[in-house]
Amino acid sequence: MSEIGILSLLLIALGLSPDCFAVALSGSTTIKSTSRIPMFRMALAFGLFQAGMPVLGWLAGQTVVDMVAAYDHWVAFALLALIGGRMVWESFRGEAERKHTDITKGAMLLGLAIATSIDALAMGLVFAFIRVNLLLACLIIGIIAFAMTIAGYIVGRKAGTYLGKYAELGGGVILIAIGLRVLLSHLL
Repeated sequence: MSEIGILSLLLIALGLSPDCFAVALSGSTTIKSTSRIPMFRMALAFGLFQAGMPVLGWLAGQTVVDMVAAYDHWVAFALLALIGGRMVWESFRGEAERKHTDITKGAMLLGLAIATSIDALAMGLVFAFIRVNLLLACLIIGIIAFAMTIAGYIVGRKAGTYLGKYAELGGGVILIAIGLRVLLSHLL
């Protein structure tokens, strides 16, 4: 059995990171702060969860993964639909009564970090059955997720400036769509 090379690890990391990009893009449209702190907070959380979940998957082994696999897609869907639904709801409220949802703090950030890294958990299981430098793999996955989150955040901030409350509506719809994609890819 040959070891997975760096190019393969880069491709795996790129394959795991689109959810980070999309969530950062849609969520950053609602953030009013001009500070870069929320962007780095989100990128750090997503990067750490993307890097750490393969280790958990690798450690879990087949038994735990079989138990979690039965409902992991439902958890991801519920988290994304809940947060996306809240963003859609907020987009229909008047500007004075709207509370702009900051997804870079607290339970929102934790929920999104978990939801976007469930695929990385499954990848960790794959790593348990093939020869791979787990530390290098997790480092590459975390760095790519961090970078993709920053890129999505920057693009989302630009879109939010031009689109206003419609960006929040679109962001919520995107989160719900990502949740549906996760759910349907496991059910079908």
